[in-house]
Amino acid sequence: MELQKRIRKFWNAISERDINEINNGYCQDEDTYVILEGPRLATKGIKMISNGWKDFVQSPISLDKIVWTEGPFEEIVGDMGWIGGVTDLYITVNGKEIKNTFRSSFVMKKIDGDWKIRHEHVSAAHSDPYGIGDWKK
Repeated sequence: MELQKRIRKFWNAISERDINEINNGYCQDEDTYVILEGPRLATKGIKMISNGWKDFVQSPISLDKIVWTEGPFEEIVGDMGWIGGVTDLYITVNGKEIKNTFRSSFVMKKIDGDWKIRHEHVSAAHSDPYGIGDWKK
């Protein structure tokens, strides 16, 4: 529940376009690593992550809400923890409402009493990554 609260605060900052609070959600160094859901595969380092969020808040994308549809599951060991599950993301782009489903996971590190994102992974499932459909019978 502790990490859920922190991720919700982070997501609320995105909805509010609060760039300072968005950036505050991350470990503030160049080892922080993000796997993106978009055309770029990944971003490494708080400088590049911060620049990406600055561009996001200036874009026509509006984050309306994020809903956990599976999980979230979380575990904390010492000053590190993880939270993950499946999310539905509701956005509006230039007046058009869009819903996407993503796998979402975060590795968190406790720094000065606050949980920060060390690693973030948000990705959409590929419909047929191996060309044989789902191999699970």
